[in-house]
Amino acid sequence: MPETYRKIKGTPRKEAIPMGDLIPLFVRSRGLSPGLNTQRIFAAWDEVSGVKDFTLRRFFRDGKLFVTLSSSMVRSHVEFQKDSILSSVNAFLEKDPLFDKTCQRVGMVKEIILK
Repeated sequence: MPETYRKIKGTPRKEAIPMGDLIPLFVRSRGLSPGLNTQRIFAAWDEVSGVKDFTLRRFFRDGKLFVTLSSSMVRSHVEFQKDSILSSVNAFLEKDPLFDKTCQRVGMVKEIILK
């Protein structure tokens, strides 16, 4: 019998933590929140905007999401819907259990800038 099993078996049981609560705690404790938040913002853009196939590059800094689109016609169409898309992206992030709303470096999207 391995030594680690004996140690675990002999210790008193503590209250179990659900995996849904454990993963965000692990992400925060390891300092992974800024990177994961950025990836979740990009996923929210792809899900909400409807122009995933036309998106060439995405960059996030200081609350601003910079998006480069491959078509000027799509860009002008999205320009008219920026406020609606911004609200939808932030609503998507609010519901996302992996998005750390307390992260100081990478928070909610304040502005979308199209290129």
